[in-house]
Amino acid sequence: MTYWFDGPLAAFDTETTGVDVEEDRIVSAAVVVQDTPGGRPRTTRWLVDPGVPVPAAATAVHGLTEDHLHRNGRWPSPVMEEIARLLAEQCAAARPLVVMNAPFDLTLLDRELRRHRASSLTRYLENAPLCVLDPRVLDKHLDRYRKGRRTLTDLCTHYEVELGAAHDAAADALASLEVVRAVGRRFAARLERLSAAELHTLQAVWHAAQARGLQAWFARSGQPEPVDPAWPLRPELPAAAA
Repeated sequence: MTYWFDGPLAAFDTETTGVDVEEDRIVSAAVVVQDTPGGRPRTTRWLVDPGVPVPAAATAVHGLTEDHLHRNGRWPSPVMEEIARLLAEQCAAARPLVVMNAPFDLTLLDRELRRHRASSLTRYLENAPLCVLDPRVLDKHLDRYRKGRRTLTDLCTHYEVELGAAHDAAADALASLEVVRAVGRRFAARLERLSAAELHTLQAVWHAAQARGLQAWFARSGQPEPVDPAWPLRPELPAAAA
């Protein structure tokens, strides 16, 4: 019997102008498909001219300058269409989609589709159910008492996964995929009876509980910062009143 963590997986990652999913933009993205553990990954990459300034702080993270994106990036509209269609293809092929911190990348893609295509990610996926595996949510639930940060770099170190070039969309996507396989193997006794689709449903519950815990921690620390419990996609914000 082949368990989900030994079968075909796809992974998605983005690099952006910042961390605000409602206002920031995608500057690069990648989808990586791997059929078996250790198999040769198939990678599709995009470079985007976002049409807005790229803050120096963002460039310091991913190394993509505004000038480089102007000269080499593509206009966002066709890129967002291609990304959404490729993700829909993965879902239609029943490949679970690995997305580290899914509410960030998937929500940002959804907002870009609304901005540039007058559409939504849900519309592209209406005939192909979304099945997401989020290494951050899985690790935090399965090893909840481990201390320390849980960034992708931290998870790669913990699960002994090579991270080729941090904050490169393709490298991050592949590393996220390998971390999910490693999580599956390490916690096989707790996960092997579950399908990826069942895990998708459970992760929504686990993430909501994790968000409530983080919200309570912020409150105790005197930082009333809201934490969104929605997973893997945040709902669209209501339009501002006229």
